[in-house]
Amino acid sequence: MEESRAATGSDLHLDLPARGTAGVRAALSAALREAVGSGRLAPGTRLPSSRSLATDLGLARNTVADAYGELVAEGWLTARQGSGTRVALRADPVPPPAGRSAPAARAPRRRVHNLLPGSPDLSAFPRAAWLTAARRALAAAPADAFGYGDPAGRRELRDALTHYLARARGVRTIPERIVVCAGFVQGLMLLSRALKALGGAAVAVDSYGLDLHWSLIRGEGLRTVPLPKDEQGTRVGELEHRPDVRAVLLTPAHHFPTGMPLSPERRSAVVDWARRTGGLVLEDDYDGEFRYDRQPVGALQGLDPDRVVHLGTASKSLAPGLRLAWMVLPQHLVGEVLAAKNPAEEMTGTPDQLTLAEFVTGGGYDRHLRSMRLRYRRRRDRLVAALAERAPHIPVTGIAAGLHAVLELPPGTEESVLRAAARESLALEGLGRYRHDPGPGGAGPGGGAGAAAPAPDGLVVGYGTPPDHAFPAALDALCRVLPPAP
Repeated sequence: MEESRAATGSDLHLDLPARGTAGVRAALSAALREAVGSGRLAPGTRLPSSRSLATDLGLARNTVADAYGELVAEGWLTARQGSGTRVALRADPVPPPAGRSAPAARAPRRRVHNLLPGSPDLSAFPRAAWLTAARRALAAAPADAFGYGDPAGRRELRDALTHYLARARGVRTIPERIVVCAGFVQGLMLLSRALKALGGAAVAVDSYGLDLHWSLIRGEGLRTVPLPKDEQGTRVGELEHRPDVRAVLLTPAHHFPTGMPLSPERRSAVVDWARRTGGLVLEDDYDGEFRYDRQPVGALQGLDPDRVVHLGTASKSLAPGLRLAWMVLPQHLVGEVLAAKNPAEEMTGTPDQLTLAEFVTGGGYDRHLRSMRLRYRRRRDRLVAALAERAPHIPVTGIAAGLHAVLELPPGTEESVLRAAARESLALEGLGRYRHDPGPGGAGPGGGAGAAAPAPDGLVVGYGTPPDHAFPAALDALCRVLPPAP
């Protein structure tokens, strides 16, 4: 019984100096005062029971009880029946540790409204359904699920993704060709390493996209070559003039950030290029589940599973904090990608993998997507209606799918609009933020067929980001900062 009671206490680390028998209580009291006085034990912290702490420290229980009593009498601790012993709520704050003082500069102004792209509505995460799936998954999980496991990911999740991606996105694969990774960024990093190991020198990218992705590719020793765009999407025909390029990164279902899909002719053309040259198409399917006014655009991978790498993620459909993504690979790349994982990158959290597998197979994922598709469509419609009423001279594009829209601004107004947004405490990004910057080792403007055209002015509005209650105010702030009609 004594061991059972002692095992129920919380842990408490105390630095007790060497002491003789006569100084045990004094040493313990001094260590407790230091822990409270330095702020290491915050006000309100519940301490272990005297029995539990005595067992942990190898002391007599009465010694600990007497030390607690001494500090209660001094006002360091409080003790109430049923509440245990706690650190007292002191009026005077604990001074910070000695060292360099904090800078006197004013902190950046907090943005009240958030229309940044790239995030779903985090308040809509399906907590109850996810918790139900987690309970089922963990109850059914074998003991080996909590070991180090397969670097490719849990078989349960790869099985679930095989069937889901075939049904919902037109992906053709088997579980052995899926590798689970900790987010899209890790997947792209592993692919870049594998391409470099296979002798690759350059990766073609859209002239508009995320600089994080370009920087990551360059960080693995590859150059980035921008491809221009027109009304049909990325001009993939430019690849014919770049024999140094053996891979191209695209967002064919819903280009980021402009929102247009790659035309059917160019989808076929880029796959034909990969077949002829032995190249690869890296398909970033970041928000392919969200479409509103059109039929879903199937995954490019379905045209040729041996030439297209399909990259999917739960970051937009659920939440980026899950750090769950997947790569559907050609068979010849599986070993290369797994070999690119260093020991710190081999594992993705097993409980979340098992939960997502259960969430998908149990139908919870489909139900959540249908619900969010309706929610985001309503927001998209409110954005379009507000612009039609208050700024009809501002065209809005890229609205048939996804979680963001592009607002076309009059030439020369983008920077002034962003400054006005800052004054309105509105987090907003301009289209110029996403224009390709070749950087060291990249192909720059004027560098041949891949040079980008002059950048138009515009805004990338993430209408999926704010929670429902904050969206009207954010939308109102947006309309206030837009330039007036000429």
